[in-house]
Amino acid sequence: MTTAATQNRNTQGADKQRWHAEAAYVAGMVETDVLIETDGDRITAVTPGAKAPTDAVRLPGLTLPGLANAHSHAFHRALRGRTQVGEGTFWTWREQMYEAVAGLNPDTYFELAVGVFAEMALAGITSVGEFHYAHHDRGGAQYSDPNAMGHALIRAARTAGIRITLLDTCYLTGGLHATVNRTALNSTQKRFSDGDAEKWAARVDSLRAAYASESDVIIGAAIHSVRAVPKEQLGTVAAAAAKHDAPLHVHLSEQRAENDACLARYRLTPAQLLESSGALGPKTTAVHATHLSQADIEVLGDSETCVCMCPTTERDLADGVGTARTLFEAGSPISLGSDSQAVIDLFEEARAMELDERLRTERRGHWPSTDLIDAATAAGQESLGWSSAGRLHSGELADFTTVGLDSIRLTGTALDVAAESVIYAATAADVRHVVVGGQVIVRDGIHRLVDEPARRLGAAISALYRRNARV
Repeated sequence: MTTAATQNRNTQGADKQRWHAEAAYVAGMVETDVLIETDGDRITAVTPGAKAPTDAVRLPGLTLPGLANAHSHAFHRALRGRTQVGEGTFWTWREQMYEAVAGLNPDTYFELAVGVFAEMALAGITSVGEFHYAHHDRGGAQYSDPNAMGHALIRAARTAGIRITLLDTCYLTGGLHATVNRTALNSTQKRFSDGDAEKWAARVDSLRAAYASESDVIIGAAIHSVRAVPKEQLGTVAAAAAKHDAPLHVHLSEQRAENDACLARYRLTPAQLLESSGALGPKTTAVHATHLSQADIEVLGDSETCVCMCPTTERDLADGVGTARTLFEAGSPISLGSDSQAVIDLFEEARAMELDERLRTERRGHWPSTDLIDAATAAGQESLGWSSAGRLHSGELADFTTVGLDSIRLTGTALDVAAESVIYAATAADVRHVVVGGQVIVRDGIHRLVDEPARRLGAAISALYRRNARV
């Protein structure tokens, strides 16, 4: 499915280009005066300590590999601020989230997602893993094209200039009960369901075929949770992902109630249930993994299952603090996601892993800054299937993000502690330049492809809620 957006990207990124970074994160170190040479969408050479050629694009600040947002629900951006009134839990927040679904259709979702993905680009994110489960129309009726919503999200990512791994999500039941095999879907959840895993897989096969020859889109798979996919259907989803060597993501043990219900129903924890269904492994990413036993940690680590932490969402929803460092040391790579879009800022997600751990343990220094940068870049890209992204190295995709060091937050930064300064003090507002596939997406903090992204996003959110009031 070739579009004007991909043609535009391929054309603009087709020529050889040279970029000169004041400082850059290369092979786990901050190097100075780094010449990055690109040809089309690939890096051809990275040379530290080089003088700037006269034709090079200057990149003042610290240049990082492109950031990867490994877990996103784009439509949750419409909830920002609206869920902060009063008290509640994850479950009361979920009811407000369901209300936002009412106004979604392929057109409103496209407009909303363009703004959300543009916000991500402005925050230095070059790849997003969109955990997509709002598949159908009200009442579960299929659109004339059953993948219309997925196409809208892909088109939005292309419009905003970032890569997308569409994690098409299987969602079949309304919950997990100790004695009931299949809990009925509520009226909103019917929009998420294909009926069974075989029908889900057939729809996703059609979607995958539409993008089989495209280089900026990966069609992945997701199990929403063990609450939403019964035990006997988990293997079908895992096998469908494995058949295409596709990334497989799953919400795991975000809430204690999920663990309790799974133990009551299957006498297994959610991690053990996924393991028994063949759903864990290096191609799988478990999202949240907040409430785990030591045995669960070992199951995930031994299988090299990636874990995506979303600290700003986990604390916003009062989920709890996961044991990210313990998981990492057990063998699970760690990636990061913005999830509910409470904020879109991977620097905040990265430092939160360390700072939350400090609160939990009353001790500092759990995560070297290099590990946190890798979580936001290489590990996240790998979890989304972009194995040739996330590093400034010859042969890698020409995706990189430059953080200015001259803002009020970062001024005075010494280059020998630039990594630490950026991780612990930078915000998304400090991103100056973003390049994806050799094409400049953000220059001097301005999005080059989407005009007035803040106005466009605001208008999309307002339109969504106006439509909500009518349906």
